[in-house]
Amino acid sequence: MGNRKTGFMAVFGFAAGLPYSLLLGTLYAWLSDAHVDLETMGVFSLIGLAYAFKFLWSPALDRIDLPVLRRLGRRKQWIVTAQVLLGIILVTLSQLDPVAALGLFSLLAGIGAFASATQDIAIDAWRVDVADEVATIDMLSTVFQMGYRIAALVGGALALILAERIGWTSVFLVMGLILVMAGVICLFAPDADAIAPSADERDELLELREAGQLSPRVRALALGLVGLLWGWALVTVGVFMVRSLGSDPGARPDAVDFVAKTGPLIVIATIILPAAIAAVLVWLQRSGRHLLPEAVPHNGTGSRAADHLYRALILPLTELVGRMGWGLVLALALVLTYRLCDSIWGTFAYPFYLGELKYTKDEVAIASKFFGVGAIVLGLALGGTLLTVVGRMATLTLGAVLAAATNLLYADLALGGGHMAVISDMLGVTWLVAQLGGEPRLGTLMVTIGMENLATGIAGAAYIAWLSSIVSKGYSAVQYALLSSLTLLVGTLGRGALGQLIQEQGYYRMFVLVTWIGTIAIVLCLLEWWRTARKARA
Repeated sequence: MGNRKTGFMAVFGFAAGLPYSLLLGTLYAWLSDAHVDLETMGVFSLIGLAYAFKFLWSPALDRIDLPVLRRLGRRKQWIVTAQVLLGIILVTLSQLDPVAALGLFSLLAGIGAFASATQDIAIDAWRVDVADEVATIDMLSTVFQMGYRIAALVGGALALILAERIGWTSVFLVMGLILVMAGVICLFAPDADAIAPSADERDELLELREAGQLSPRVRALALGLVGLLWGWALVTVGVFMVRSLGSDPGARPDAVDFVAKTGPLIVIATIILPAAIAAVLVWLQRSGRHLLPEAVPHNGTGSRAADHLYRALILPLTELVGRMGWGLVLALALVLTYRLCDSIWGTFAYPFYLGELKYTKDEVAIASKFFGVGAIVLGLALGGTLLTVVGRMATLTLGAVLAAATNLLYADLALGGGHMAVISDMLGVTWLVAQLGGEPRLGTLMVTIGMENLATGIAGAAYIAWLSSIVSKGYSAVQYALLSSLTLLVGTLGRGALGQLIQEQGYYRMFVLVTWIGTIAIVLCLLEWWRTARKARA
């Protein structure tokens, strides 16, 4: 934390986690207290789509500068602007009545989610761009997540506690002022431009109309295809948002169904198919086909605009495909499966704790929010240490093993928790809980959640470090946003079938199945480890 880059990374992580926790979690508690109906709150949940589909506007952050603020640096201009805007939005929300001013309230919340997702894109890119031999990508990724998790605790559990005492108005006012303060602090963060080449500098090194480059006709065809795919995705999301915000509740589409069914199609249209097109372009370039024999000048504003769009949409993909080759297929498979163990059953966590195991809400809050978040932060610290001691791929593989194995702890809970109770007794947690006036069985839940979150912290530290390592400086905003979007959407695909499995065969069978699913990520980690080791030797 003594390193300047690492210290600011912690601030960035906190500033990224706080609005996410407030807008997608704590805000609903305020709406509930204000007696806003559930149907209206369901419409509010749509603001979460800004995070799921943030990659759709990520190319703009690599190519567009904000007036006056460009002097801050191409990453900081977006980060600081988003933080200050978020602070102003939260302060404004604190002064509104969510019932009397519901329209303005929802509009500001939606803008806040968009600004928060934009901040995430810029922060992820900044982390990749400023990493060096001292402030390594592994350490920066770990510290970012620690700040993010602490912010989740502040914006979640602490905000709820404060709301009981000082009211929602004061809570959101304080949180808004914290974000404005973060924006001021981040003015002094290192500038990524001094470390990584900007998109404009890369353009100077790669003039698309020089001899040896792909012909304008081929580039135009590729740009047209990718443009149609991205255009369809943008229109689809836009139409869905407009329909969802309509005045007729019966005409509103189902948000969960949209993400589960249309979400994968959007990912295919904006990531998978464009990556295939990029692979064809790389093959044409390397095989010497359809190349310009000599430099060709621009023939007007249209050709310049086409080249500009080509750089924004196509070049980040061709760079990634050209650099990783067939290894990108393995990387995409790992992105799709690595966090599957954690994400796929998360929706059923509270029904499992409250309905199946019959714990109280207070017990679940203590075990999952306070004790659980502490365990995640400890796991992140341990993961960061392992990254520096045994290396990135060893830690990534260990994280996959632990993430899969900890599902067996929940399987034991589903059978009565006999083994976990013994472990809780051995660790002294049962005794501590009893001394504090709690039920002894709470210790069993705390140990189970704690061990799982410890594994989640280790896996999370390794995964974000690995994901950050496979994107390149200069194209980091687009590449990281595209890859991370796969992680956000992957857990939604199997939840319907998983819910049916729970209903028919119980939670125990579900946890055993998820453990087996986790072995897929373990195998892929070993293959990726072998690939990177072979590449290093070569």
